[in-house]
Amino acid sequence: MSCLRIGFIGSGFVARFHAQSFASVRNAEITAIMTTNPAKGSELAAFCRSLGVGDPKVYTDVRELVRDPEVDAIWFLAPNYVRVELIEAIADEVKSGRATLKGLAVEKPLARNLREARQILSAVSEAGIPHGYLENQLFAPALVRGKELLWRRGAAVAGEPYLARCAEEHSGPHRAWFWRGDLQGGGVLNDMMCHSVAAGWYALTPPDQPLTALLPCSVSAQIACLKWARPEYAQRLRETYAHEMEVDYTKAPAEDYATARIEFRTPSGNKAIVEATTSWCFVGPGLRLTFEVLGPNTCWRLTRCAAKAKSFSVARFKARRAKTLWRSRTPSKG
Repeated sequence: MSCLRIGFIGSGFVARFHAQSFASVRNAEITAIMTTNPAKGSELAAFCRSLGVGDPKVYTDVRELVRDPEVDAIWFLAPNYVRVELIEAIADEVKSGRATLKGLAVEKPLARNLREARQILSAVSEAGIPHGYLENQLFAPALVRGKELLWRRGAAVAGEPYLARCAEEHSGPHRAWFWRGDLQGGGVLNDMMCHSVAAGWYALTPPDQPLTALLPCSVSAQIACLKWARPEYAQRLRETYAHEMEVDYTKAPAEDYATARIEFRTPSGNKAIVEATTSWCFVGPGLRLTFEVLGPNTCWRLTRCAAKAKSFSVARFKARRAKTLWRSRTPSKG
C-alpha cells in the first residue's frame, strides 16, 4: 500500500499531539509543515523526526506547501481566526490546477461562526477536495466496544437505548487566543461540544447504520461563564497571558460551561435524547471524558478518570435467557 504524505498547517499545541498520534498510524508520514513561526516549525519537524513519523520540510507560505509534490493531504491545525484565509488559499491552488490533494482534514471547530463555515465549505467543495473534520471520540476503543456490547447484548433483549449522556471537561485552553471569543469564535461550546454530541449520537445509532439514521427533531442549549469571570480568576487569566495578548474576562468573557439537549427520532420511530455537557471549569488531572447510555433495563457507563467501563442490567424477561446474555462486562481498552 502506498504511503499517504501529510502536510500540517500549524505548529502549535495541538499539532504536537497530532504528530504523536502518527506514531500509531500505518502507511502515512508527515512530509511538510506550514507555520508563521519558523522556530516552532523547526522544533515540530525535529519532534517528528524523533518519533520516526517523517522528515518534514518547513514552509511559511501555505500555497508553497500545497504545491509540494510530496504532500498528498492536508491536516489543518491553524488557529480559528485564520482559517477562512488559509483554506481559501488552499482551495484556490487546487482549483487552479497548480496543486493536487487527496483530502483536507480540519481540526475542530470548522470556523468561528456559521458564515465563515459556509465560506470554507463552499471553497473546498468548489475545488473538489475530499474533506472532513478530525474526530477522535467516535473511534475510541472503549466507546466502540461499549456500543457493540450495548446493542448486541442489551438492545437485542430489552430494546434500543433511549438516552445518552456525554461530557468532556478540562481546566481551560493553553493559548491566549483560544480564551478570546472574538478570535476563537466563542468559548467551550465552540471548542468542545462537537465531541460530546457526536459520541452520544453515535452510541444511540443502530449498528451498521450511518449517523443520519437518527433524525434530529429539536435542539436546546445553555451557556454560562461560571468560573473564569469571577474577579480572582479573571485576574489570573490576565496575568497568565499578558505576554501574548490581553485576555480580560471582566470585560469580554466567553462561556466556560455549556450544555445541550438534542431530541432524535430513531428509525423504529422511538424518541431518543442526547444530553451533552462540556466545560473549562474541571478541577482534576488532565481531561475528563464521561459516557453513559441508558436503555430499557440497561446502563453502560465509562469515565476516563476511572479504571474500567461498567455495564449493568436488570433482567425481567425469561430468566434462563437473561442469565445467558447478561453479565457485567468491561470493554477492552483495545
